[in-house]
Amino acid sequence: MSRKYRLYQIDAFTKEKFTGNPAGVITNADGLTEKEMQKIARELNNSETAFVFSSDSSDYDVHVRFYTPTREVPICGHATVAAHYARAVEMKLGTMRLFHKTGAGVLPVDIVHEDGDYRIIMTQGKIEFGELVEGVNKDVLLSALGISEADIQEGCPIQIVSTGHSKVMIGIKSASTLNSLKPNYDMLSKLSESIKCNGYYVFTFDSDNEGILIRGRMFAPAIGINEDPVTGNANGPLGAYLIHHKLAAHNGSAFSFSAKQGEAIGRAGIIDVEADIENAEPVQVRISGKAVIAFQAELIL
Repeated sequence: MSRKYRLYQIDAFTKEKFTGNPAGVITNADGLTEKEMQKIARELNNSETAFVFSSDSSDYDVHVRFYTPTREVPICGHATVAAHYARAVEMKLGTMRLFHKTGAGVLPVDIVHEDGDYRIIMTQGKIEFGELVEGVNKDVLLSALGISEADIQEGCPIQIVSTGHSKVMIGIKSASTLNSLKPNYDMLSKLSESIKCNGYYVFTFDSDNEGILIRGRMFAPAIGINEDPVTGNANGPLGAYLIHHKLAAHNGSAFSFSAKQGEAIGRAGIIDVEADIENAEPVQVRISGKAVIAFQAELIL
């Protein structure tokens, strides 16, 4: 007997189709095997595809699993926005909070119904500051990115940071340098094996828009994503990093900013980041954004 699945292609962190970050979403994934999910993710060939399963526990409303074209990952920012945007449209939801089970734990998602559309707010996982990338590993990283020590922004140590899916934070001085990067993906992939982190977020404060604090690019070739257009699990940890290293002005209890990503590959999008602060340190991070349905279809297996 054939099985029918509701399939969406959602562009996240944008309201303009074919910009922002595309994610596949299946909103009724019950019955899919891991092998089938991996094949679907590879077929769609987005950086991530989200599969929404029914809950089997009173602790959460849905279970969401995330796959790149090559493997499962614990959580994904833009695919979280995409998955819950698709569900909100499909189910005509109002403003509400729900909880989803992910590989990073059970986390809240807020759906805000406004002006006939939706904004999705994703609370991210535990903030963890990992090792600094120094010595030989730093030399390899700079070589792989084609930049030098002189390009690094003062006060920005190269560090692994996570809110559920770790990224290397690399602050540089110039937007022109950012947009001209042509990384050596093989070198970055091999370095990921050494430092146990598969994503590299290169960012700059050099912005041409006063409403945009950060411009960035994110590379994760080790998991099949040479460049990700707009990355929730990079900009969220970045918010924590900026507070931790005293690179952000805030009121002592909260910090918020907007980032623009994807310009260099023609898929620009805007992501909003909020962080709660206690004793001058970040304690929780949320990202939010809008989305648009690029297309929807029925997948028959």
